Amino acid sequence: MTDPVATPSYRLGKVGQIAVVVRSLDRAIERYWSVLGLGPWSIYTYGAPLMREMTYMGRPSEFRMRIGLAQAGGVVFELIEHLEGETIYRDFLEQHGEGIHHMGVYVPRLHTAVAEATANGYRVLQSGYGYGKRGDGGFAYMGMEDDLGATIELIEVPAERVPPERVYPPES
Repeated sequence: MTDPVATPSYRLGKVGQIAVVVRSLDRAIERYWSVLGLGPWSIYTYGAPLMREMTYMGRPSEFRMRIGLAQAGGVVFELIEHLEGETIYRDFLEQHGEGIHHMGVYVPRLHTAVAEATANGYRVLQSGYGYGKRGDGGFAYMGMEDDLGATIELIEVPAERVPPERVYPPES
């Protein structure tokens, strides 16, 4: 094992995202809007060909999911619907049903943060890269449950996002 990284880039001190896995993104978005007033929601489908690199449990993989993103104060709230392939979202739904899945931490460079996290003994559960308009932007879910009791997503925000497929509620 390599020497642990003393102050890794993922140790930023601020959670930037909370995510919930749901069975139906459309239903969940409507409920979060009508019950909590949370929105508007930007909706995307992630998978090939949008993402160039995808892994699941340490091996190359192909999967698809739909996500909804909304601002909630200073935090991005994310809803995730598993569509196909092996994913930690499908695993979570089978084991726990719908619910809070992970916290996201924004990092300047995903590959550097992942290398630091793995050097500190954490493993990548699932990852994806290339969903930005310029082929940048990525995420990696780190298995930190033994230390933190939670999965932590390391997120490199793309320089520019592709436009959402739609927004809910629809803009007038």
